[in-house]
Amino acid sequence: MKNFFKILCLLCISGLLTGCLYPQKQKMQNQLPYKEQIQSVQSAVDQFQKDEGGILPIVTKEAETPIYQKYVIKFSKISPKYMAEPPDNAYESGGVFQYVLVNVEDDPTVKLLDVRMAQKIQDISLRLKAYQQSKGYPPFKERLADNVFTLDYEKMGLKEAPTVTSPFSQKDLYFVVDGGGNIFVDYTPDLYDVLQGHDGDINPGDDIRELLVQNSEFVPAYSLPYTIDKKTNNPKFLSK
Repeated sequence: MKNFFKILCLLCISGLLTGCLYPQKQKMQNQLPYKEQIQSVQSAVDQFQKDEGGILPIVTKEAETPIYQKYVIKFSKISPKYMAEPPDNAYESGGVFQYVLVNVEDDPTVKLLDVRMAQKIQDISLRLKAYQQSKGYPPFKERLADNVFTLDYEKMGLKEAPTVTSPFSQKDLYFVVDGGGNIFVDYTPDLYDVLQGHDGDINPGDDIRELLVQNSEFVPAYSLPYTIDKKTNNPKFLSK
């Protein structure tokens, strides 16, 4: 009888540990970009477009929506007919990625957008709005380009400047703000790296964010346009 209770206790403990480990494993799966899943969604999108005479399975967005957030895939249009269900790492399944399309006119291509950036931007925006309501003006710190600034985060109640992890390089990326109080991720470090290995011609005025898209499964979401400095060939914000 004692042995029975010992075994029963061990089974209960094992079950509890399994229950704890499984959600953790599932959480990790929801945060990893798998090429197989991207390819599966790509196949579903291609087949949908073929069957629907060129129409894409995307969410309808306003015309002024930034390009890398504009063409979000609507999984209800391709699941379950073209794929059983959205991938585990998709936002619709509790994951951290939105599946989006780029190059929609010529060759619609599936990429990933990290939604954790949007959550961090929302947090900063709320603090910025509170400061502006209190003081009547935003806490600009440094002017980086025309209508692009850094923020004095200490004045906003933060001990240090917040960052997000780059999906391209895993580096810490900082934020910038425009004159209207809109927060953006600064991809300058990633763009600098990709320019070092780029052999093609780039002209001042060209938006170089596309270089990041071409060499990755991700898009530079929540970003401003960038170009190159004609003197240094380093990335800089593209003035309107």
